[in-house]
Amino acid sequence: MTLTKRIIPCIDVDVDEEGNAAVYTGVNFENLQYTGDPVEMARKYNESGADEFVFLDITASADGRETMLGVVEAVADEVFIPLTVGGGIRTREDVKETLRAGADKVSINSGAIANPDLITEGARAFGSQCMVVSVDAKRRFDERGEYYAEVDGESCWFECTVKGGREGTGLDVIEWVTEAEERGAGELFVNSIDADGTEDGYDIPLTSAVCDAVSTPVIASSGCGGPEDAREVLQDAGADAALAASIFHFDEYSIREVKEYLDDHGVPVRL
Repeated sequence: MTLTKRIIPCIDVDVDEEGNAAVYTGVNFENLQYTGDPVEMARKYNESGADEFVFLDITASADGRETMLGVVEAVADEVFIPLTVGGGIRTREDVKETLRAGADKVSINSGAIANPDLITEGARAFGSQCMVVSVDAKRRFDERGEYYAEVDGESCWFECTVKGGREGTGLDVIEWVTEAEERGAGELFVNSIDADGTEDGYDIPLTSAVCDAVSTPVIASSGCGGPEDAREVLQDAGADAALAASIFHFDEYSIREVKEYLDDHGVPVRL
């Protein structure tokens, strides 16, 4: 039986000047612009044929605060598809409280790199299916990496970053995703800082390298500009799911249009 590929909209949530949760969209994790209300957008995507939905609290880790669980609860009330929540999750108790607030899965990045045992403990306590390890990857053209790919005619490795891409770690992405899989991660959520918000296409060398290194399902994120980009990352790079934000937020394409294009080009999807 062929597994269907998933199309997943994502909202990046921050706190506005009045202290309210709001969705923002930017480029390369910078120049964020107000996009909408998280609960209203959750309702829209639940009704639009999305396979899953991702809620990322984009400054919780950088600001050292907890995830906005009240907003998560309100979003969870609007979506009846699997909900993944990330941002500011640093402990097993954080995982527990986020799942209790209505998330089906938690996405961990900075917290997992700081404490890799969090993956193991979370998988053991709540099941691997709940534990999504997120990677914010940045291209590096130097000799400090472990695994290299060819990018635009140059040799490149991918570095894990933390705090919304603000800090490098020196950790090679391929080395890290391999460890995360061994520790029990149920999915890998691969973000490209270089491609984020550009709509120039997913980082295919990055996604291909991760997919070749692991058997755990891979969600490709960052850079989707249209259905052809989704086809490329799903069919050519081997991702199990394509996540997108801007093209859906600004009504450039509907989820239905993307899925129909994929279906026409031989990519199995749920219509």
